[in-house]
Amino acid sequence: MNIGITVFPTYGGSGIVGSELGRELSERGHTVHFISYALPTRLCRLNERLQFHQVDLFDYPLFEFPPYDLALASKILEVAESQKLDVLHMHYAIPHATAAFLAREMYMPRRYLPFVTTLHGTDITLVGSRKSFLPITRFSIAQSDAVTAISQYLADETCRTFGNCAVEVIPNFINAHDYQRRDNATLRASLAPDGENLLMHVSNFRPVKRITDCIHALAQIREQKPDLRVRLVMCGDGPEREGAEALAQDYGLSDDVLFVGQVPNIADYLSVADLLLLLSETESFGLAALEAMACEVPVIATRVGGLPEVVREGETGYLVNLGDTRTVAERAIEIISDEKKRREMGMRGRAWAVERFNTERVIPLYENLYERIRRTEPIGSGK
Repeated sequence: MNIGITVFPTYGGSGIVGSELGRELSERGHTVHFISYALPTRLCRLNERLQFHQVDLFDYPLFEFPPYDLALASKILEVAESQKLDVLHMHYAIPHATAAFLAREMYMPRRYLPFVTTLHGTDITLVGSRKSFLPITRFSIAQSDAVTAISQYLADETCRTFGNCAVEVIPNFINAHDYQRRDNATLRASLAPDGENLLMHVSNFRPVKRITDCIHALAQIREQKPDLRVRLVMCGDGPEREGAEALAQDYGLSDDVLFVGQVPNIADYLSVADLLLLLSETESFGLAALEAMACEVPVIATRVGGLPEVVREGETGYLVNLGDTRTVAERAIEIISDEKKRREMGMRGRAWAVERFNTERVIPLYENLYERIRRTEPIGSGK
């Protein structure tokens, strides 16, 4: 198949999943065309089966903001015509599904181009539910030939917010070969030169990620068990970084909270971690938790959104109430103070990730969905 994929090319779950999906599809013999304003985060190597088409943004004084949705729709049409696309896959409802609808309508006189919309979270729970966006979000979802969500939680939220309950759950995934624990003594030594235990956090540092809770938790660990040597490694970047750095300094923890930025291969860093902290206000899935478990890293996460569908309480890690950094510290001390327990949790996490979320299980679900919507009658055909 010739498949067009649009994602936000940023350091976040939807961009990562869309990029990885395209790569996996290309390795299965499909030709994938990414259509976006920049090369997606994890899309480094292009080839004849993995191509990128850049959306040109029109900067004109009349427009306070460039009309990206219109430029995207035009680019989709151009690629659809030149590459004979069979299906579109839009990650994030607004503005991607809207642009796909416009492109489909423009292409209609020549051919019907079906599209899938995958919902990732804030496009429903934050952006789409705002009064000004709710009608267009509802319309764009309804016009999609198929709609998927990355967790049952998000599917239920979509049904509750928009009244659209025809949403299939296809979870996020990991490639079990790419995400596995590998010894990296050099990296480990650079992060823990004195043999410290390594807590890790991975995100785009948006407010919803509550990254300062990780630093509060480290301070609690120091208070509860002063002799336990622990460092916190913060992978990612974003608007909350400055405040988090200031908080670490206030606690006197600047030397033990390492901000390493957006790392090129997160599996390398997860492979040297002892524990992952994901203390978000909400998570529709929790991709970082899944990637950590695949690398045999136990997870402490908040009991919110889709995280209970990923982290198995007491088996692959622990779930805590939002903002309860004292309990986070207690659970962290429990895990890293007991090497046998940490290893067993890590192995169970790896087994669960491979069994439930491996690409060999998930990617065929998308392939089957593409084939199905190619064979269905066009929306609005009246047949």
